[in-house]
Amino acid sequence: MTQKNIQTTDVVVIGAGLTGLTAAYYLQKNRKKFVVLEKQSCVGGVIHTTCENGFLYENGPNTGVVGNTTVVELFEELEQAGKCFPELGGKNVTKRFILKNARWECMPLGPTDAITTPLFSLWDKFRILGEPFRSKGKNPNEPLAAFVKRRLGQSFLDYAIDPFIGGVYAGDPNYLITRFAVPKIYNLEQTYGSLIGGSVMKPMKEKKTELEKRVNRKTFSIHGGLANLTSALYESAGTEKFVLGANNIQVQPAEGGYWVSYTNSNNEAIEILAKNVISTTGAFALEETMPFIEMDLLRKIDSLIYTKVIEVALGFNQWNGIKLDGFGGLIPSKEKRDILGVLYMSSLFQGRAPEKGALLSVFLGGVRRQDLMLLNDEGVKQIIEREIKALMGIKKFSPDMIKIMRHNHAIPQYGIDSAERFASVEKLEKMYPGLQIGGNLRGGIGMADRIKQGKELAQNVL
Repeated sequence: MTQKNIQTTDVVVIGAGLTGLTAAYYLQKNRKKFVVLEKQSCVGGVIHTTCENGFLYENGPNTGVVGNTTVVELFEELEQAGKCFPELGGKNVTKRFILKNARWECMPLGPTDAITTPLFSLWDKFRILGEPFRSKGKNPNEPLAAFVKRRLGQSFLDYAIDPFIGGVYAGDPNYLITRFAVPKIYNLEQTYGSLIGGSVMKPMKEKKTELEKRVNRKTFSIHGGLANLTSALYESAGTEKFVLGANNIQVQPAEGGYWVSYTNSNNEAIEILAKNVISTTGAFALEETMPFIEMDLLRKIDSLIYTKVIEVALGFNQWNGIKLDGFGGLIPSKEKRDILGVLYMSSLFQGRAPEKGALLSVFLGGVRRQDLMLLNDEGVKQIIEREIKALMGIKKFSPDMIKIMRHNHAIPQYGIDSAERFASVEKLEKMYPGLQIGGNLRGGIGMADRIKQGKELAQNVL
């Protein structure tokens, strides 16, 4: 027989992933009374770091980008407090490779490289020269593939954007909508009429604050792994404010706020009366946690597609393959391989592998290859062995560590339904004052996006 306890608070945050942790950090910073409910037994969401036999590998996201002022501000505060220490990718971070005809080619870093690279056709190289003079698009829901072909040509789509989207979204540029999936590219065209011209003109026209000048868009991790970031946020927000292992979380509107109920690890039924509720879960969890949402509105939100991805950490005490002097390699779908790409983690950050060894992160699946998710671990290992031997220059596949991680709700796909989803979330929040729906169902999928949104969610209730 369960015993019911009733508590009161200003804010309940549902989910202790990066978004929820950041929201909690800023709520605590502003001395707001809050509780964070997390169904898992630990914080961090998909962010976990493992140290094993000299290898330090991530079990979820591997890197982020210093892409907005909130990231800069947060990192500086955590570093000054001695909580965690950001680590920017080394000199190899800008060197990235694309596979073409079973050979790794350097990804162009600018217009000059784009003219000389073997990745693009001669015709499309002339098209790139003419890109600043091409008229801007008029379809706000133009798929990314159509956008790129219109501005830069088919080979640029095949050997630049397609592998990039495979690496970031594990997605298909024919499905993703430009203004939702890559809004910076869309806005360059809409504002300046050109991608190349806009990338030159935008920095000249913008007047930046000192904080904005420190947004360097560099790739980051954290010394000791990304889990040290989530741990730092957890400790800074106050560990006593978190309930881990909270099951059966449900929210119901009440007079002056919301009743939030859950069952704790001791099977006690707890109810909290809160003025505000911040949800940071995936779209797929809303039906269970918020049964009061009208079904037609809910379906417009939780219809969001999440692609499945398999991540494999490969550790070698002695690396005998190709030189790992870059960020990693991405594989265009046109190449018909069984992996999406390889990250050279030990090339980017210190302490990821023994001195003469290597740590690789390999990715399979994605929107186009969901069939691979049906493979058992042995089947995954066979693919990894075949692909790594073929592409990474090793004759004998004998890793000293191999870890297979499956992500069933890996990355949301910002397709044509995104506008309706965003509008439905705004409508829901207007219908129920004090309720905020965050998480990666809107606002971007990157770590910088999650940090930015977490702060905004907290500020909205202050």
